[in-house]
Amino acid sequence: MASRSQDQTQNLRVLGTGRLSPAKNGPGAYLLESFGNCYPARMYVISIVFPEFTSLCPVTGQPDTGVICVEYIPDALCVESKSFKLYMFAFRNHQSFMETITNTVLDDLRVAIAPRWCRVKGFFAPRGGTRIHVFAEDFKQMSMEQDACVREAARAWKTEPCPHTVQPYAVV
Repeated sequence: MASRSQDQTQNLRVLGTGRLSPAKNGPGAYLLESFGNCYPARMYVISIVFPEFTSLCPVTGQPDTGVICVEYIPDALCVESKSFKLYMFAFRNHQSFMETITNTVLDDLRVAIAPRWCRVKGFFAPRGGTRIHVFAEDFKQMSMEQDACVREAARAWKTEPCPHTVQPYAVV
């Protein structure tokens, strides 16, 4: 008999269903599912990298591609990875500037999981000879003591070299 973890899965609707089609209404926090953080007293960072991001320019309709990297310190909830993938897929036919996309992902994660800290990094492929990298960051309102702990954990993470966060489109 297999053992079970303490992970809370009762509210997940997408994982394990085989449904892979993205939402027809475009991206939104409603697509992001969550599960309970089993370690809410611990300051730890979750990093999710989506290396095949695509969207459309709102003016020309031309495709934009890039890598979206989300880093967060969870509070009560963590984002479920399959729902995150479907959320990212929802941008494929969505027209928006790169700056708006990066900030929208941050805002939607704040609504869906209310992390203690979250940073979204958008490394967009060059188009027209121009590279654009957009970083958006937010800290949740907390007590001074908790805020100091979260900021220290985020600062330590930012200085730690991580192979998956190396700029995929290096400036030469």
